[in-house]
Amino acid sequence: MDPLTHTATGLLLSRAGLNRWTPGAAAMLMLAANAPDIDIVSAAGGSLNYLHYHRHLTHSLVAMPAMALLPVLVVRLIGRKPVNWLGAWCASLIAVASHLLLDWTNSYGIRLLLPFSPRWLHLDWTNVIDLCLWAGLGICLLGPFLARLVGSEIASGAPLNRRHGRAAAWTALAFLLAYEGARATFHARAVAIFDSRLYRQSAPLRTSAFPDAANPLRWRGVVETADFDAVADLDLAADFDPSRAVIFLKPEPDPAIDAARQSAIFRQFLTFAEIPLWRVSPAPDIDGGKLVEVFDLRFGTPLAPGPMASTTVDGQQHIVRANFQWGLPRPR
Repeated sequence: MDPLTHTATGLLLSRAGLNRWTPGAAAMLMLAANAPDIDIVSAAGGSLNYLHYHRHLTHSLVAMPAMALLPVLVVRLIGRKPVNWLGAWCASLIAVASHLLLDWTNSYGIRLLLPFSPRWLHLDWTNVIDLCLWAGLGICLLGPFLARLVGSEIASGAPLNRRHGRAAAWTALAFLLAYEGARATFHARAVAIFDSRLYRQSAPLRTSAFPDAANPLRWRGVVETADFDAVADLDLAADFDPSRAVIFLKPEPDPAIDAARQSAIFRQFLTFAEIPLWRVSPAPDIDGGKLVEVFDLRFGTPLAPGPMASTTVDGQQHIVRANFQWGLPRPR
């Protein structure tokens, strides 16, 4: 998920009662709820380096104890005040776990089992940025503040304010669980609808559904068949017409594809891409050469690319150049 959602979750955990486990809990838990994303420093090595190391070991179960210790050390050193080390570490561990759980729910995925398994795990329930989740958590976070402005009975004492803040935090956490449950139900329904249709008289071999950032009823489906991939939009509140799906034919076997697979960029990208779509076209600047591209249909298509890898192969199947990019226009 995005940093705003993680930060809000950390603050809500503090208000819900974890702030009683140690001094400085609010700042500590907001840091802990974002701690696994310390891997953003890998972006300094370039986009491909970031692709490899983002949601890598810092997002694994093995690294959770160390990730939980970092915020405790930061708050202790910067705040220069005593902390309850065991209580602080346990509270921080809960906040780190919330980060991993939230990242697991979206389509980008998470590698929880590193270093024992590089497998990406993703539930496809929520978008990396979910506006409904923002709204629900934001209302609960601002609730106590707004209540103080409009409720004269709250203005008299801090203890009452703390009780209202704790109640709002528990309400927000309950909303978060209920919302994820609803998203899971809608996702299962969307997959079932996509899977129950024929596409150009072909039955699906594999079906996936990916969430909209704003509307929980809207889903983007990717249906894989033997000869093509179909991409379609679905509104659970309306009828679904599979004939409106956009069809992307799978390419015929080509030596240029085999050559592209030998590129380090392609090998790295293909460990990430869950639904790769290959495209082969003539290279405009090399006689007998071909441009080979691969897209991950979870995030885009050749018409509107998300992350993609491309390479130019000459007539002797030698790689002339290779490139990885995050959703930039296709080179032509």
